Amino acid sequence: MIKSLYPKFYNWCQTGSIYIISDTHFDDFDCKYMNPNWIEPEEHMNIISSIVRKTDTLIHLGDVGNAEYLDVLRCHKVLLTGNHDILSKVGSHFDEIFNGPLFIADRILLSHEPIFGLEGFCMNIHGHCHGEKGVYKYNHINLASDVVNYTVFNLGSEIKYGMLSKIENYHRITIDRATENLICKDNSFKNVLTEAINLV
Repeated sequence: MIKSLYPKFYNWCQTGSIYIISDTHFDDFDCKYMNPNWIEPEEHMNIISSIVRKTDTLIHLGDVGNAEYLDVLRCHKVLLTGNHDILSKVGSHFDEIFNGPLFIADRILLSHEPIFGLEGFCMNIHGHCHGEKGVYKYNHINLASDVVNYTVFNLGSEIKYGMLSKIENYHRITIDRATENLICKDNSFKNVLTEAINLV
């Protein structure tokens, strides 16, 4: 169980792990233009199926390609649609579908394309950016298939190993700022509390 998730998403990890992929582009003709070493869908699925089990959840961050390849997986499948996805073609292959960015915890934002400007208080896990040299950039994790060597990302393990350790909870930021505003000029927060209690 990943306790930092919002309760709505607890079912994703009640029986197994949460894995994330993006930009599989199964059978898309332009993959070789993006990367001449792009692997075949069957090889890609072999990598995914060797890791993801039926008790797990697989989150796809969009640009699926031919979604029929994913039918061999018996796990719970979630899709955040990408710019190449047509719901009438991919929708029936997923258990849950979301259009647009999705906060799954107070510091974890999933999206297809990277979202800039929120780096101070969340980790943005996305795809879309092919040919990038690094998976991790300032509070962004790019999971485009060719960037992560066509494997899946284990969300629980990455959280356990400190993925969120440098990101302050935005509720904590708000509380700290409110506290700073209450502190008297002589830095006597205790006096402020005493006065507030005496007014009651």
